[in-house]
Parts: sequence; structure tokens; C-alpha cells
Amino acid sequence: MTDNPNNEHAWLVSVLIPAKDEAGNIGHLVDEIHHALAGHLTHEAVLVDDGSSDDTGAVFLQHCQQWGMPARLIRHAHSAGQSTALWTAARHATGRFLVTIDGDCQNDPADIPALVAQGLTLSETHRHFCIAGFRADRRDTRWKKIQSRIANAVRRRILDDGVPDTGCGLKLVPRATWLCLPYFDHMHRFVPALVKRLGGVIAIVPVRHRHRTAGVSKYTAWNRLWVGIVDMWGVSWLIRRSKLPLIDRMEVRH
Repeated sequence: MTDNPNNEHAWLVSVLIPAKDEAGNIGHLVDEIHHALAGHLTHEAVLVDDGSSDDTGAVFLQHCQQWGMPARLIRHAHSAGQSTALWTAARHATGRFLVTIDGDCQNDPADIPALVAQGLTLSETHRHFCIAGFRADRRDTRWKKIQSRIANAVRRRILDDGVPDTGCGLKLVPRATWLCLPYFDHMHRFVPALVKRLGGVIAIVPVRHRHRTAGVSKYTAWNRLWVGIVDMWGVSWLIRRSKLPLIDRMEVRH
């Protein structure tokens, strides 16, 4: 499951970027990540190019080299979707904390330090946790907002994950926690619920949201709303079938 078998963390933060045909956005995103984290938090950027037909990967590497930012580029031969792209990125990342961010520049990397600060605090008392961004001021079309409002209401009713905005791309999860999560298509929508399934805690941090200025959205009403609602029932079943034993004592003798 992991490409880092020694469980050693080269960086405090690995910024995971799933992207498809985002050449018009990815350079600016890398620039913003550098300005937000350089000199404050040790970090790397891990981009999974999910079968792009443009120069997304080349632009990413060019801007990372410009800033001297440690970078990993993994390219899928064919588009496999956002969840699979994040799963690939997590397996190749080496940071202690994994921060997910969308490749369309609608998330603001300037919000990452607040997530990390909360993560450092939670890590003192909790092994598993997820810090989820909350887009209080959405910069999307009215139709997208309606879809998200319905999906979020249904999700809270079914999963009770404590997250008001699971569609926000900005999240922080310890890498060790992420590697304990079950992988399935669309799982990125349910990371908080899956972390709670492990006995983890959820924290919410308000974040900024911006208009898309280049490229086009990869989501439609079908894959954003209705497929997500179907998946919720599967996640609900998985949670109900989980058993978390409470270890009373462990003895080791050599």
C-alpha cells in the first residue's frame, strides 16, 4: 500500500493535486503554494496528471523548478477520476500530513497553514483525524450551489460526518491515516466519514473560495449529485459493518 515502507517523513506537508487539463491554472497554483509555505513549513508538491491532453504536467514541473520546490509528477495513462488520482498521490507522497487541493485554483493555498496548525494541535492527542475546509462564501454558479446543498443535506442525514461542506477540495489528513482508508471510486467525497469510521476526529476550518478563471469543470449534475448520493448508502453500509476493538492490554515478550 505504501511506497514509504520505513514510515519516515521527508516533509511536514505533501500537497496533493489531482489535475486533468489544468495547464491554464497549475502554474499559478504552484506559485501560490510556494508563497504560502516556503520558509514556514517543509513541503513537497505531488501532482497526479489524470490523463491530460494538454501540458499540465510540464507546466507543473517548470514552476516547481523555478521555485526550487520538491516535486513529484505521476501521470495516469488514462483518466481514472479524482479519487484514484488522490489515492495514487497519497501512495507516492512522503509528508507527515497530506493536504489535498483542487487543481483549478478555486482553493486558496494561503489557507493551508491554518489547516496545518490545527493538525499539529490535534496530533498531540489523536492518531486519526481529518481537517476539512468549509467554503462559507461559495464562488460557484447557482445550479452548482443547489446541487451541493442537496447533496450535503442528504450526506449529513445518512452519514452524520459533522462536515458542512464535503465538496471542498482543501482537506488535511495524516498520511498514516489516509493509508488506512478503504479505496473506491468517489471515496474522496467521504474522507471525513471514513476517518470517523477509524475512530478519528473531524475539525472544520473556514477557507476562501474563488471563481475558476481557466479551463472547464470536470463535473456534471450526474457525477456531482446523483452518483454521490448512491455512494453514500455504500459508505453507510461500510460504517455499520465496521468493528473497532478496544485493546485492553498487549504483552510482548522476546
